[in-house]
Amino acid sequence: MSALFNFQSLLLVILLLICTSSYVHGIFPTFMNNHKQGFMGIFWKAARIGERLSPYISICCVVMAVSMMIGS
Repeated sequence: MSALFNFQSLLLVILLLICTSSYVHGIFPTFMNNHKQGFMGIFWKAARIGERLSPYISICCVVMAVSMMIGS
C-alpha cells in the first residue's frame, strides 16, 4: 500500500522529511538557504519547522515509534 493512502505512513514520511531536512540544514546551512523557492523550498520549509518546533517534533517521533512497535 502506498504511503499516500495510509495515514500513519503519511505522517511517518512527513516526520522523516522534517527530521532529515533539519539535520542536513545543520550540516550544510548555506546549501538550503540558497534554495528557498521551488522544489528545494519544501526542504527549506521542513528544516525551518524542525528547528522551531524541535521539542514537539521529537515527541511526535517517539510517539510514532511506540505506535509502530505496538501496532506490529
